[in-house]
Amino acid sequence: MANDNVKRPTREKGEILLEMRDLRIEGESDDVWHQIVKGVDLTLCRGEVLGLIGESGAGKSTIGIAAMGFAHPGCRFNGGSITFDGIDLMNAPEEVKRKMRGSRISYVAQSAAASFNPAHRLIDQTIETETQQGIRDTQASIADAKDLYSRLRLPNPEAIGFRYPHQVSGGQLQRVMTAMAMTCRPDLIIFDEPTTALDVTTQVEVLASIRAIVEEFHTAAIYITHDLAVVAQMAHRIMVLRHGKLVEEAPTREMLAAPQDAYTRSLWAVRKLAKEESTTYDLILKVEHVDAAYGSAVKILDDVSISVPRGRTVAVVGESGSGKSTLARVVTGLLPPTKGSVKFNGADLPPALAQRDKESLRRIQMIYQSPDTALNPRQRVYDIIGRPLTFYHNLRGKALKDRIVELLKMIELDESYIDRLPGEMSGGQKQRICIARALAAEPDLIICDEVTSALDQIVQEEILKLLLRLQAEFEISYLFITHDIATVRAIADEIVVMNQGKVVQQGLKTKVLSPPHPAYTELLLSSVPEMDPDWLTNLLQKRAAKTK
Repeated sequence: MANDNVKRPTREKGEILLEMRDLRIEGESDDVWHQIVKGVDLTLCRGEVLGLIGESGAGKSTIGIAAMGFAHPGCRFNGGSITFDGIDLMNAPEEVKRKMRGSRISYVAQSAAASFNPAHRLIDQTIETETQQGIRDTQASIADAKDLYSRLRLPNPEAIGFRYPHQVSGGQLQRVMTAMAMTCRPDLIIFDEPTTALDVTTQVEVLASIRAIVEEFHTAAIYITHDLAVVAQMAHRIMVLRHGKLVEEAPTREMLAAPQDAYTRSLWAVRKLAKEESTTYDLILKVEHVDAAYGSAVKILDDVSISVPRGRTVAVVGESGSGKSTLARVVTGLLPPTKGSVKFNGADLPPALAQRDKESLRRIQMIYQSPDTALNPRQRVYDIIGRPLTFYHNLRGKALKDRIVELLKMIELDESYIDRLPGEMSGGQKQRICIARALAAEPDLIICDEVTSALDQIVQEEILKLLLRLQAEFEISYLFITHDIATVRAIADEIVVMNQGKVVQQGLKTKVLSPPHPAYTELLLSSVPEMDPDWLTNLLQKRAAKTK
């Protein structure tokens, strides 16, 4: 590592670094305390990566941040012990724990977009901890941050740090956060779904970089994920959690080969959903020869033409920065194209959102990737779903409430959710509320931008089944932006492959997913992780051999 002349304690691989014994954590809801983590034991050694998996609400993230001696607001420790390198984190003074956080124990959060300060440059946020704690001076910290950016395969590592968070893609922002966690060369890093926002090709590079740095510095890591194929590449050992309890624990190869518990086996079996493709020639959306740019210098879309049949799903896949989300912004009117046209139901759509009438706005809705940033944390479900009902359909009073309850039932939530705030719901429940908000407008087309990427596999399958049911009932068309090939197989009728702002392949799902593939499509498909602990190593070796 560049400029890494900082003296650090010797790290002997295999020494016990973190121990949790009979850990119990409870949370408060409506003035009632209930158990979230129910007597979990955990041991982690230096140089070891421990995978935590389980469905939403299993307690994975709660246990992860407990390793920092921290509990979420509204939660508290109510039993057991946490010992980090001989330090009792439950009873240590807050000042001691504050000094450790960021320097000896780092955390990589799932939602990078919600974790950065939008008013500060990336480089300043990356080096903040090490400069404040006197680990390096500013110039050495900047040089080291650039080196980490390069290792994490960020584009233009010398300059990207001088951008603001909104000026980079979600995948790039997630990698900057990983670099931030690594700057102090901590003893322990908690990775909480660190590759959720990444496309498959970028994910391969980031996983390889994380694994190399963890191995090089004998850093211990807790790797929290819902992606079993990813945890197979990263973890030496896996713990399966459910409802705050340990279900099963074993070395990775042993668990992959023969999971013992029925719940673990059910996790292995999910995501076998596969939609039969259907063809229709009645087009609801037609994008023709569109160019789009941010400012005058940065061209993002280059002569893009796609079409979406009525009542069908077109999946748009490609790497971060390929133009997928920019295409969505053009269709919704958030970014007027510099060339070309967008036709909806056979008529030209005005290029800018402000030029579109209320009926045009109603017919095209969008569901965003992160419900945490898409929902106002201060608004209750009544207001979130109620606003489009009032705006588009002029519903008020009893009629408004009745329709909200009807929409909640449609997304398989009951009336009790109507007064909840987003913070009182799980990730899957919040994404269902986002779906209900979109449905409230009664649209013809919904643009789904990575709507399942932040969800565990069981909840992903539930959301996909919900979307397919709603499509069958209401003949809704979906433009489905994703980097998850399993999701494509589950929901798509047609696939559009994009790279560097251009469409490189499009057609029926069976045609695009069947060999022979164009070179870029082959790269995407070969980058989808498999349930084989040697998959990443073998892939990297194959690619290295090709470059020789």
